Amino acid sequence: MTSTNNNQSSGLPAPITKLTPEQDLKLRLTYDALCKPETRKEDIITFLMALQEQNFVLGNSLTNLVKKWPTVQTTINEDLTMFGILLESKD
Repeated sequence: MTSTNNNQSSGLPAPITKLTPEQDLKLRLTYDALCKPETRKEDIITFLMALQEQNFVLGNSLTNLVKKWPTVQTTINEDLTMFGILLESKD
């Protein structure tokens, strides 16, 4: 029998794939605007090119962040260091 690990500090967090209600509304409004017969092809091309550029910028930023993220190193006592957590006491 396998057990599931409920410790939320272990591993990477799951990706968030559900849209917020505000995002869902904006997506629907964009869809409706693009489906209108009076929407010009040039406007759709401009919109898609700007969206793709933002996608590339976001992807490049995430790749750079992951490359420069500090790696976890073991200490002399072989305990994992905890980034962002104060391990000293006020004695």
